[in-house]
Amino acid sequence: MSAPTVIEQILELARWAPSGDNMQTWRFEIAGPDHLVVHGFDTRDDCVYDLDGHPSQIAFGALLETIAIAASAHGLRAEAARRGDSAEQRPLFDVHFVADPAVSTSPLIDAITTRTVQRRPMKTRPLTAADKAALEAAAGPGYRVQWLEGFGPKLRAARLMFDNAKLRLTMPEAYEVHRRIIHWGVDRSPDRVPDQALGVDAATLRLMKWAMESWSRLSTMNRLMGTWAPRLQMDFVPGLACAAHFVIKAEQAPAGIDDYVAAGRAVQRFWLTLTQRGLFMQPEMTPLIFSRYVSEGRPFTRLEPLHARARGLQRRTAALIGGDAATPVYMGRLGAGPAPRARSERLPLEQLMQR
Repeated sequence: MSAPTVIEQILELARWAPSGDNMQTWRFEIAGPDHLVVHGFDTRDDCVYDLDGHPSQIAFGALLETIAIAASAHGLRAEAARRGDSAEQRPLFDVHFVADPAVSTSPLIDAITTRTVQRRPMKTRPLTAADKAALEAAAGPGYRVQWLEGFGPKLRAARLMFDNAKLRLTMPEAYEVHRRIIHWGVDRSPDRVPDQALGVDAATLRLMKWAMESWSRLSTMNRLMGTWAPRLQMDFVPGLACAAHFVIKAEQAPAGIDDYVAAGRAVQRFWLTLTQRGLFMQPEMTPLIFSRYVSEGRPFTRLEPLHARARGLQRRTAALIGGDAATPVYMGRLGAGPAPRARSERLPLEQLMQR
């Protein structure tokens, strides 16, 4: 077996970039000794959380940033550009690697494989001034970070997430996504989310697995028992048990795919920096996604009452994180604590190569 090429070594790290529900919405083509083509594909056709493609585009940006950080270990600058004639739903990105003596190994490189999602409660110890300064700097020019910290703001954020979770858990279109992406009975998964990483107790997990055998079974259980148990465990309690919630905002409203890709690069720098500082994070994107659908008049479910609920949640989201002209592109909670026992892993590199 021949030794891995430099690009293959870079990709062994880059494949750990985050993607929505661990979908890994990319494939790699090595087009030359210093030329990589990333074949992206969004999930708008079958994922209610990605109907406009923007969450996938943020993930593409996170991947490109990870490629650049991984390349720095080889003294290479990664110059990435989207092919303008490629379809928005299946964008192609050309990445050229250029030797540059000014490039040194990024201090974030060791965080690439340890970065993970923590869905369970974290420590409530406040972030230090140094933590916040480092994270704000990591987001970079053109972005600002809004912090929701202290009991009152965290309580409002926790309530918002708790109520958004009801939207998710009572929507048939979301059920189809959850049914596909949960990997039952494991604490590691190469291409899905392990059930042991969901952040609920064993009894709730068994009930969820039973109910998710079909939409009719799940909707019946929701009607008879409600959705409070998983929402308390996955949203409300962790929403209080954290150091802070955060919102990354773009100073200029994103106007297209390239702007969302750029936002994804900022998000990955932010996430790797908090990992390097011994912190963990849980994305909280539902309020932003469904608020955007409401503002654009985009239908997202066949259950009309859920559109009315989403409109109310949009108003609450705006009241919580509005107040300036910047556009929110990412939201989450973070804090210190032990590393999660269960996590998503990644497909082997050979399965991610374009054939």
